[in-house]
Amino acid sequence: MKVSAGPAPGAAAAALLEEAADLLVVHVDFAASLDACERGCDLLAGRPGSEEVKCSLCIVGIQALSEMNRWREVLSWVLRYYHTPEHLPPKILELCILLYSRVREPHVMLEVGNEWLRDLTNKSLPSYGTVMELYLLHVLLPLGQFAEAEELAQSCEVFDKEQQLLTLSTIHERKHQWVHHEEMQSTPREQPVTVRQRALGSLPEKFLSMLKLLHRVLRFMSSHFCFISYKKMLLAAFMLYLVVVRLDPGMGLRLQHVTCHLLWLRIKNQKLLEMGFIHASLIRIWCISGGYVAALSYPQFLSELLQ
Repeated sequence: MKVSAGPAPGAAAAALLEEAADLLVVHVDFAASLDACERGCDLLAGRPGSEEVKCSLCIVGIQALSEMNRWREVLSWVLRYYHTPEHLPPKILELCILLYSRVREPHVMLEVGNEWLRDLTNKSLPSYGTVMELYLLHVLLPLGQFAEAEELAQSCEVFDKEQQLLTLSTIHERKHQWVHHEEMQSTPREQPVTVRQRALGSLPEKFLSMLKLLHRVLRFMSSHFCFISYKKMLLAAFMLYLVVVRLDPGMGLRLQHVTCHLLWLRIKNQKLLEMGFIHASLIRIWCISGGYVAALSYPQFLSELLQ
C-alpha cells in the first residue's frame, strides 16, 4: 500500500504565509504571525524556486516584529534566512531602509546598503535605482555623508542625466541645510539678561535698579508703617527717587518731563512734610537738581506745591 506524501515545502510555506497574514491583519496576533513566518522560512531553507514566498514571509515577519516594538531585531532576523546583505531581495532592503529611517537609526543600514549596492548582480536588477534613491535620501544624507552620496549618484549607471542632476541638486540642498544647522548649533545662545535689555530698549540700567530698590523700600514701609497713608507714602518715595536720580550727573535730562509735572503738582493736604520722609531742604535740592532755579524760586515752589 502506498503512503501518501505530504504537501510540497513550497505549498506548505504558501499556506503558512496565508495563515501569518491572517493572524497579523485579522486576529492581530503578532507573535503567532511571526511564528508562522519563521516556520515557513525554515521549510524553504536551501530550496530554490520559492523566493517570492520566502520574501513575502519575511515582509510579514518584519511587520509583526515592528508591531511588537521589536524593530531592533528586524535586520538580524532577516539575515538569518538570507545570510549576507547582498542576497537580500530589493523589497526587503527597501522596507528595512524605511523602517530604520522612521525610527531615526539610519546608521544601521549604512554598511548593509553599501554592500548591496556595490554587488554586481544587484546592479542589473530593475529596482536597483529605487534602492539607490532610498539609500541616498534616508541613509547617507541624514548621516551627513554628502561626499559619498555625490560619488554614488555620479557613478550610478541606471540614472539618466535628468535624474542625476536632480539627485545632485537634492544632495547640495541638504548639505546647505546641514551646514546652516551646524552653524546655528555652534552659535552661543544669548543670555537672558541680554534679551531682556534688548526688549527694554535704551531704558537706563540705573532706572531699573532704582525701581527694584523702591519696591523693596515700599514693601518694608508697608509692613512697618501701616498707619501712614499708602498714597502719601508712595508719593514721598517717588519724590525721593527723583531726588537721587536728578543728583546723578550721568542721567542728564532724561526725566525732565516727569520732574516738571511733579513741580506743578497741587497737594491740598499740607501734612506731607509731617510724614518725616521728605525734609524741606530736600525739596530745595530737588528743585535745584531739576534745573528750574532760574524759573522758579524755592518760596514760590513751596507755596505753589501746598496750595
